[in-house]
Amino acid sequence: MSFFKNLFGKKEEPKPFSRTVLDLDQGFIFEYDLSTWEVQAVYEYDWGDEEFSKEFKVSDGKDTYYLAVEEDDTIEMLWSQKIPLRAIEGNIAKEIEENERPPEQIVYDAKTYYLDEESAGYFHEQGSDEDNWAEFMVWDYYDKKEAFNISIEQWGPRSFEASHGKVLQQHEISEILPRKL
Repeated sequence: MSFFKNLFGKKEEPKPFSRTVLDLDQGFIFEYDLSTWEVQAVYEYDWGDEEFSKEFKVSDGKDTYYLAVEEDDTIEMLWSQKIPLRAIEGNIAKEIEENERPPEQIVYDAKTYYLDEESAGYFHEQGSDEDNWAEFMVWDYYDKKEAFNISIEQWGPRSFEASHGKVLQQHEISEILPRKL
């Protein structure tokens, strides 16, 4: 029946291809929070046991953020920006050096965050030497509502980085397109 309908009736329009955050790559653009963002770099993470994730360095021409994407049972996303480690109350680096782990809770910008996960992994920038993976540790903290995150990364005995971010839902990222060359 549908053959005759298509033969004599209006032809069905093909459905447009819909991209998700899992399709993002360097040079792609997307919409988030009423701004257009471009992927400037792609970082890959190997967490062991066949667990991988990606992070995208993105810019709207003024600001730079990082969009972390992990596919587990669902797609988990985190929108973050680097912050100085000293912006977190207390001496986090000293605590890690002395106790080989950070405190169970931290305070940043008058909000308390609770240690959620400790992970060891390997980091690699897509497009660079394929054999060049850096080992690191990361501690992830979340606020009580699990809406905001603080990540503390250790890259060497005295090399630390921190970032502050918020958890995103997949529908918040839209209009994903490859950049036209």
